Amino acid sequence: MYKRFIGAAFLGSLLLQPLAFAQEGEDVTVEVPVDAPPAAVDGVLPLDDLRTFADVFSQIRLGYVEEVDDSTLLEYAIQGMLSGLDPHSVYLTKDDFQDLQTSTSGEFSGLGLEVGMENGFVKVISPIDDTPADRAGIQPGDIIIKLDNKPVKGMSLNEAIELMRGPKGSAIELTIAREGRSQPFDLTLERDVIRTASVRKRWLEPGYGYVRIAQFQRHTGDEVGKAVNALLEEEDIKGIVLDLRNNPGGVLRASVDVADKFMDGGMVVYTKGRMDNSQTRYNATPTDMLEGAPIVVLINGGSASASEIVAGALQDHRRAVVMGTPSFGKGSVQTILPLSEERAIKLTTALYFTPNGRSIQAQGIVPDIEVERARVTAYDNLPRRVTEADLNNRLENANGEDEDTPARSRVPNELLSQDNQLYEALTLLKGIHILGMYQED
Repeated sequence: MYKRFIGAAFLGSLLLQPLAFAQEGEDVTVEVPVDAPPAAVDGVLPLDDLRTFADVFSQIRLGYVEEVDDSTLLEYAIQGMLSGLDPHSVYLTKDDFQDLQTSTSGEFSGLGLEVGMENGFVKVISPIDDTPADRAGIQPGDIIIKLDNKPVKGMSLNEAIELMRGPKGSAIELTIAREGRSQPFDLTLERDVIRTASVRKRWLEPGYGYVRIAQFQRHTGDEVGKAVNALLEEEDIKGIVLDLRNNPGGVLRASVDVADKFMDGGMVVYTKGRMDNSQTRYNATPTDMLEGAPIVVLINGGSASASEIVAGALQDHRRAVVMGTPSFGKGSVQTILPLSEERAIKLTTALYFTPNGRSIQAQGIVPDIEVERARVTAYDNLPRRVTEADLNNRLENANGEDEDTPARSRVPNELLSQDNQLYEALTLLKGIHILGMYQED
């Protein structure tokens, strides 16, 4: 009975420790002194359950085949509590917290994978562009079942991530199960320093720009602004494709900054949770960089979290046409709660909602125009076809020859065969631009 009392009292004091709050990826952390008075806890602690916990704790200490120190057992208990809540609530060691800060800064060492936990296995949310994982052909939805022949089943997500990280140049073997393949297969990847290029830009055709966001980092909003300005300095923009496919998300504030670049004011996103500081609303400033030029946002099943915030905001405000396939559906906000100077938990504390009040949690953003990724080959692809102009004794054009008449623009067949979704997005942009010209006339 004494052991039961001590165990329950210990756990009760642990539950009453004050917590400090910090939005994941935010620059400001509100610190709470370690010796601050205990925070108030609503409700009554379940004493019978606490006694059961103390009994189990004592039995493991005394009877487990190998000796386990108390600190390790308590860490296991914390991990167990969090893993039972949702896939994104996890226990963070000192190294884990540093890794979290590093990933939002844009450089870390590893394979280049955004992963989550599903049914005890590691599920790939998205590979990061131009990383060992991306070059090896790992796809969103792949299930990692072994790491260097060690079964993933039974590992925590942090343990699996720790195994996948390592020194640059070192190799690791992944055993992967993929939908559509009857047997798992092995891939050997060489770890590298992952420097994520958050934003890339180029022209698809004269006047039609392309901006790709691979991940939302702290300065992604500024990088998008620079990319759009660079395009505008070269020529006027008739329309732009914003590519968020396989973008796993990142810093919440960065998603607001990106949406702000293309919106003329209005709400971007709001969050709702049980705590007062989880009730937040984010609004855009009245400065649309494109001055109303049409936008097509590309999404797919690898577009998650911050990507869905941007797509949902532009869709609700009818500022962009969303095209592709339904997104991942991560509509929750995680907060970093320090337990001490070296330990913390990442806890799901709120859900976010699009301006029209849509929660995309486990639902995703449904595109306005659904276009599956497919391999497409142009049917009529002759290098040179005979036309009226090639016929003998043809009649000349009644208007005469006009050298100023522009040649018909034609999207290269390479774009159609390499990326049919991007081809369709460009085609839609051109149609919107042409329709706008008719309306102006």
